[in-house]
Amino acid sequence: MEFIYVLKLIPRLYQEANWTAGDEEIVQRHFERLKELTDGGTVILAGRTLNEEENAFGIVVFEADDEEQARAMMEGDPVVKERIMTADLFPYRVALLRKN
Repeated sequence: MEFIYVLKLIPRLYQEANWTAGDEEIVQRHFERLKELTDGGTVILAGRTLNEEENAFGIVVFEADDEEQARAMMEGDPVVKERIMTADLFPYRVALLRKN
């Protein structure tokens, strides 16, 4: 099954000037985890919008056996665990995917 979770920054982080070294370290762990999951075949796509305003968001499209496993993966994301981003989970289906 495929799922998507949508990530949104907490309001303090809408402006890049408010980021701390600790916030940056959490995002680095988030990126490294997603890279491992992509290399391992779980994550299909991950990315973010490039704006810094309150409507900025990131997405992770991935495969999981069921919603329970998908929710555990989302909640295990360092940015979610450390509460610098909120996340919402949705069942998802990739309909078209460009070949590289």
